[in-house]
Amino acid sequence: MLTIAQEMRHFESIFLSEDNGHICARVFDLFEELPFAGHPIIGAACSLHKESGTGDSREWSIGLQGGREVTVSTQHRDGRYFGTLDQGRPEMIGTVDTQERQGIARAFNLDQLADFPLEVISTGLEYLVVPVAGGLKDARITVPDLERTLHRLGAEFAYLVDVNTLEGRHWNNDGIMEDVATGSAAGVVGAYALKHGLAEPGRSFSLKQGHFMGRPSEIIVTSFGTPDDIARVTVAGEVAHVGRGEVIAP
Repeated sequence: MLTIAQEMRHFESIFLSEDNGHICARVFDLFEELPFAGHPIIGAACSLHKESGTGDSREWSIGLQGGREVTVSTQHRDGRYFGTLDQGRPEMIGTVDTQERQGIARAFNLDQLADFPLEVISTGLEYLVVPVAGGLKDARITVPDLERTLHRLGAEFAYLVDVNTLEGRHWNNDGIMEDVATGSAAGVVGAYALKHGLAEPGRSFSLKQGHFMGRPSEIIVTSFGTPDDIARVTVAGEVAHVGRGEVIAP
């Protein structure tokens, strides 16, 4: 499956199987298997809805590696499919020492960070949230060892978010490929936004991404609970079915 994902050259690929009516998923990026993802799961659920040909609204339980189950609600309306992934309660792993700020800014070609903390949060993947106030257009990974730095801080990946516009950017840790929409990170941003007063409980906001690649996307994020106790986060968006085919593996 990893070989197929590498050959397809998408940011992430998802593989589905069925066992006695139970849907199981495995997700890969270009380097490894991931325990969780956002957009691949939403896309898979909407594809299952389309293939089923039944009902305007469906709910799907999808099993992931490690035994986790996630729920996706899908709707079919006006010829379009829309999916909502419940990412559950986020794990607020911790804020990062202020002494790291300058180094992180340099690693992403940023002059400075916004006056909000660097923080590691997970809804299945550990992200370092890097808050900025402008400068996203020129952001890029400038260091060869970003992954080592992230691991030292307790994160697997980093996500840059403009705290004024709620727009984000995300790359693989080598900086070669950028993602147009990152659902797993969107849930993390939802938790961060509620904790730090950038969003209100139960009120959705749009997280924009992909603009600087010429492929703008919009992710609908809703956080529930209070800034001190975030109960769960949902991530939603429209899904476009662009084609189908067959892979013949040797």
